[in-house]
Parts: sequence; structure tokens; C-alpha cells
Amino acid sequence: MTEQAKKHDVFQAVADPTRRQVLKLLSEKDLSIVEIADQFTISRNAIVKHLQILSDAKLIEGKKVGRSKLYHIRPEPLQELHEWISYYEHFWSNKLALLKYKVENNNEQEKDR
Repeated sequence: MTEQAKKHDVFQAVADPTRRQVLKLLSEKDLSIVEIADQFTISRNAIVKHLQILSDAKLIEGKKVGRSKLYHIRPEPLQELHEWISYYEHFWSNKLALLKYKVENNNEQEKDR
């Protein structure tokens, strides 16, 4: 994966628990860096780096309001995550249903012996 592709990788952006928490906060309302940083024990500089990664992945966007910048969530890239998770949820549901069927039928055959 190229460095540019990594910058826009939604999956890498949400891999970090702090960034997932930031997304959760922003899903509730738009917040400034100060308001976001107040929710964490890490430095404001660390929060800025997390916001940059989320912004590079196009998961959030900042809008200048007066002297501060308010961040809001952009739901479109989350669709990529949803589609990926849905595919594997369906895949594994089918595999587990087939396994259950085979185990149950195997047990039925053993009872008949």
C-alpha cells in the first residue's frame, strides 16, 4: 500500500480506539479541538494528530467558525466499513449455519445406528 493510500485508508483510521472514540463524540455533535481534547487524558497535540488521520481518511471535516475550528463527522466513508463488515457477517453466518446443519445431521445419523 502506498503512503498516499495509507493516508486515506478508512480501516487504518478506525483501527485506533482513541480515533473511534473521537468519531463517537463527533457523531453526537460538532466539537472543537479543545472540546475533544477535554474528553481524553492525552495531550492536545496527540488529539490533533488523531484528527489529522481521521481527516486524511475523509471521516471528519473541520470548518472554521470564528477563531476556532469545529469538526464534524462525514458518514460517507463509513459506508465502506459497513459494506465490508456486512459481507463478512453474511459469509460467517452462512458458514456457521452450514456447520450447525452438518453437526446436527451427523448426530441424527449416529442416533439411527
